Amino acid sequence: MAIPRPLVLSEGETVSLRSRPSSGSAAGLLALSLSDPLIAEFFRGGYASASGATVNVETALRNPAMFRALSLISYAIGMLPFQVIDETTKEKATGHALYRLLHREPNGWQTAFDFRSLMQLRALVYGDAYALIVRSYQVRSRRSEPVRLIPLNPDWVKPVQADDWSVTYEYSPPKGGRRVFAASEIFHLRGLSLDGFRGLSLVRQAREAIGLAISAELASARLFKNGAFVSGVLEHPGSLSETAYGRLKESLSEKEGADNAWQSMILEEGMKWGAVGSTARDAELAAFRKMQVEEIARVTGVPRPLLMVDETSWGSGVTALGQFFVQYALNPWFEAWQQAAERSMLADAEKDRFSIKFNPNALLRGSVKDQGEFFAKALGAGGAPGWMTQNEVRDLNDLPARDGGDKLNPGSQAKPASQPQEDADEPPAAANSR
Repeated sequence: MAIPRPLVLSEGETVSLRSRPSSGSAAGLLALSLSDPLIAEFFRGGYASASGATVNVETALRNPAMFRALSLISYAIGMLPFQVIDETTKEKATGHALYRLLHREPNGWQTAFDFRSLMQLRALVYGDAYALIVRSYQVRSRRSEPVRLIPLNPDWVKPVQADDWSVTYEYSPPKGGRRVFAASEIFHLRGLSLDGFRGLSLVRQAREAIGLAISAELASARLFKNGAFVSGVLEHPGSLSETAYGRLKESLSEKEGADNAWQSMILEEGMKWGAVGSTARDAELAAFRKMQVEEIARVTGVPRPLLMVDETSWGSGVTALGQFFVQYALNPWFEAWQQAAERSMLADAEKDRFSIKFNPNALLRGSVKDQGEFFAKALGAGGAPGWMTQNEVRDLNDLPARDGGDKLNPGSQAKPASQPQEDADEPPAAANSR
């Protein structure tokens, strides 16, 4: 029997991962290209953890704390309005070609929520998220405008910098030819980066913390599968007779199940009952699993109470945590989305007039009472001049505009126009009295 030798392969060549059957036929051979991301990741060994657990995107998302943290960030980005704003009027540019793509329908099979959630999740777990910007010439505007945003698998995209500092993107799917896209054709959302081209994957950076969490969860599962769970033991001063053993066994079986809980037990031949409590090792395992939730919270920036570690009183404490989550976990991603979209999707002639922004107010809104107090002050309650109109407040609450609702309240503290002004040269009455 011939022993297969290791091969040194170049780009495009294939390697056999399974030997031929004993019959000598070629059936059953599995060959993958070196460009396959699974092979590349296998040779890199990037997912090996010291705890022995295999850590990749799929196993990381099976951990409840990691899944909760990543889904919180991804869902928050997905549900917030992402709109094109006309900076000259500060109004929504609903007539712009990008408005419908970013706010409603980026392509033929995804909603804007689906698209942004997917792109954000990929940016978190892979470090990068890519989307092809499909443009079409429009007779109305006499220029090419974006008509579709097609998400691309990050494993198949590679950014390349040329000698003239320009960047292109090589797209190499498993089926189909290699294509090269200009930077203006790709919407690239990247996380924190060391080289400026590829972002850092949270899964790889937190490999050990995730591996420990997976191992602790596996240890708990094996304890339930293979361990013995007893609430107490029976002690006998001598040897139990066969007759007493039969009666005792029958008595114990009659007390199984929730319907028979807390029933009294009749012991045989001087037996004694001894309760067994939880051991220090059990408590240590529970504390260790809680500590791993804290590690994942530290990596993702999501506060621990939002990962269902209930240690904060409900009310003002949770409200402050929500603001903390928006300011420190989401705000960096808001900027990453906004600047990447403006760089790639807006034409050079549009960048001075239009901007693309999130509206995080939906996440920062307080209770109905808090909103009522804020809107009352914004409209000019208490005699102070208002800084919002009624229609602006109604728009924030998805209510239609009303006639006469576009005027600012000047406030009762403003001096009426008909009141004569005091002579600036005349001293005040208090000064005259002196």
